[in-house]
Amino acid sequence: MSFVRCLVLSKHGVSAKLTLLYLPALERRGFTEILMTKGQMPQNTLISSDWLSRSALAVAPDLIGCKLIRQLPNGQQLRGTIVETEAYEAGDPACHAYRKRTDRNAVMFGPAGYVYVYLIYGIYHCVNIVTDRDDFASAVLIRALQMETLPTDWVLKPREKPDRIAAGPGKLCQVMAIDRTLTQTKLDPTQALWLEHRTPDWQQQLDTGRHSLVQTTRIGLTQGVDLPWRWYLKNCPAISKI
Repeated sequence: MSFVRCLVLSKHGVSAKLTLLYLPALERRGFTEILMTKGQMPQNTLISSDWLSRSALAVAPDLIGCKLIRQLPNGQQLRGTIVETEAYEAGDPACHAYRKRTDRNAVMFGPAGYVYVYLIYGIYHCVNIVTDRDDFASAVLIRALQMETLPTDWVLKPREKPDRIAAGPGKLCQVMAIDRTLTQTKLDPTQALWLEHRTPDWQQQLDTGRHSLVQTTRIGLTQGVDLPWRWYLKNCPAISKI
């Protein structure tokens, strides 16, 4: 497993920032310089609010294999493939909006296509994608990512495996620099976060059985524990827990 140093070109010249790309297919032979052109994003790759305006129970499995992209203030772009999700909606006792609408959970009531970020245990952030219709609380928790790019200053901890860097909602928010300042952010390439659809190759692997999804119960709850509203990519080393 290796990292590739990626030199990104913009319309105005060469970016001063270098991005580390994790590419499992490469052998461990140090760093390799490659050039990538930063062009206009094809519209059909972007996940729209209309696509997200469905039940969280439909969106959550469909997000597996899609990309979450984070645009950092310094110009660097971080990318990860979603490999684990959980669904939450009105009527679910584990949903943050189960009892009533509050200032904290108001974004969950729509419209779809916005981000809901909350803090757990006073230290870990969790990022959710708002789904479904207006005035109906619904969101999908992103539980794990398989990172494609990392912050340029990221240093692996002793014995830390690259696949495990974003294996959990708190860990992925840490590496993606996601916190509560991003809650209520609209998912859009002009903003700090957006989503992209599965690549044709990834979808083909799913269609042919090379990729498969597992549906099971959610993690770390005291209510709604029997609801099978968690999905993950089978045999993926980046998921938070089997």
